[in-house]
Amino acid sequence: MDNLFTTLDNLNEEIISIRRHLHKHPELSFEEVETPKYIAEFHEQLGHEVKTGVGGNGVLAYLKGDHEGPTVALRADFDALPIHEETNLEFQSVNDGVMHACGHDGHTATLLGVAKALNKHKDELHGTVVFIHQHAEELPPGGAKPMIEDGALHGVDVIFGTHLQAQMPLYEINYRTDELQASSDSFEVTIFGKGGHGAMPQDTKDSILIASQLVDNFQQIVSRRVNPLQSAVLSVCSFEAIGPYNVIANTAKIKGTVRTLNEETRELMEQEMQRVIEGTCHLSGADFEFKYDRGYPVLINHKEETEFVMEVAETVPEVQEIKETEPIMGGEDYSYYLQEVKGTYFFTGAQPEGTKNPYPHHHPKFDIDEKSLVIAAKILAKSTMEYMSKNK
Repeated sequence: MDNLFTTLDNLNEEIISIRRHLHKHPELSFEEVETPKYIAEFHEQLGHEVKTGVGGNGVLAYLKGDHEGPTVALRADFDALPIHEETNLEFQSVNDGVMHACGHDGHTATLLGVAKALNKHKDELHGTVVFIHQHAEELPPGGAKPMIEDGALHGVDVIFGTHLQAQMPLYEINYRTDELQASSDSFEVTIFGKGGHGAMPQDTKDSILIASQLVDNFQQIVSRRVNPLQSAVLSVCSFEAIGPYNVIANTAKIKGTVRTLNEETRELMEQEMQRVIEGTCHLSGADFEFKYDRGYPVLINHKEETEFVMEVAETVPEVQEIKETEPIMGGEDYSYYLQEVKGTYFFTGAQPEGTKNPYPHHHPKFDIDEKSLVIAAKILAKSTMEYMSKNK
């Protein structure tokens, strides 16, 4: 394993170079063309079996070790976000309005580094590695589910993955043995009132007032209907009722998101929203349309596999601290993989050194410390080899 770490240390500059190339040339979810080509060519040069167009724009690559054993999958996403970059980095995005503002460039560079390192040690591999390069994580319905339906997990025994966290200290690893990330749902409510002159509200059914009442009433669902020992978030993030200053709008529309950590609460939230909308509109005599779209499910790690990977993380020289974290309410379609096979997903600290208040993910000035890439690579690569050795 010391030799594996040395191999990755020697590949560090190449991994960083890959990350910078990808950062400079980002592509939006479901619009990825050049990125999967780049990934496929990289694996083909290593002699790996490659499948493209998996579930859309996904790429699968296979490395067969010299010995029989289990099949380990490693996943990294590669899509970017519709954000205009403001980092002024030398390798800043050349695609205006598109930016790697969540670290997916780093995820992909890390996995390609792992692929090259494990290829150099395939005489020690007892099994097969499946490199899952996933498109469209940022935009539901996402790329994970169609890739799974297209055979990404065929024959896979276990899956490992990580997310670089810019607001988490460098050299720190965070994990959780059960619910790590929330389900991610969206909703849209359109209120059909009766517009009219702003000076004569008695002749209208004020869609703006009704929608405003909904925004307020929705908050009572979390505070009064959800078990206080469970977690739920209901956020109205958009309110639209366009018209002149003196005209009460005929319709109003609100949009938002719902996050929960179990299916029971998820069901309750949708049911209670329906009930609140019906009641509020009934009192005002307005009609409505309610759309509730289920996004990614709760990401639930498997205990044994999580503890195993953390034991591996303890052996990585650069890792200074390993902590169990609280769940976060952000969604992640890696959850679909964990519904199918055992595995884990962990966070690798990537906060730029010397920065006390790093920019958050999805910010125009977001950046990561590139020292995090080789740390993540060492954990993923060694976890793969150790798992194979223990289960050969």
